[in-house]
Amino acid sequence: MRTVGLGLHWDELEVGERFRTINRTVTEADLVNFINACGMVEMIFTDTTYAGQGAIAGARPVPGALCYTFAEGLLVQSTMQHTGLAMLETELKVLGPTNVGDTIHVEVEVLNVRATSKGNRGIVTTRNDVVNQRGETVVTYKAVRMMKGREN
Repeated sequence: MRTVGLGLHWDELEVGERFRTINRTVTEADLVNFINACGMVEMIFTDTTYAGQGAIAGARPVPGALCYTFAEGLLVQSTMQHTGLAMLETELKVLGPTNVGDTIHVEVEVLNVRATSKGNRGIVTTRNDVVNQRGETVVTYKAVRMMKGREN
């Protein structure tokens, strides 16, 4: 019987290929759980009156790290289940704010694909753009990963 929901194999990907994930809305519970789990209990995230002091008018910002980890979660769920082996490198830029209530998805472009020298493994480099409900790219990052190949 075929198992559904498994990830992409490195040898199924082509340079220039593009795809996107499903959406994910960031909730207040997500913010609270994330900042408490990792210790990012800064006033900007814990004090709702902070925004009223003019710093971030009318917004409930979340850490850029939360946005990045949610993006990785969306990618793991849709592209790396059972095939992802290791994150080797990443370059990350936060381009704009993400707030509680924003809905994000990840748009992916495959930049490089190559076989490793041992085993049925490959190195895949992608550019990942985290895009909000307004079509704004709020985080962009390049990721280099080791992934399994198709089993023959």
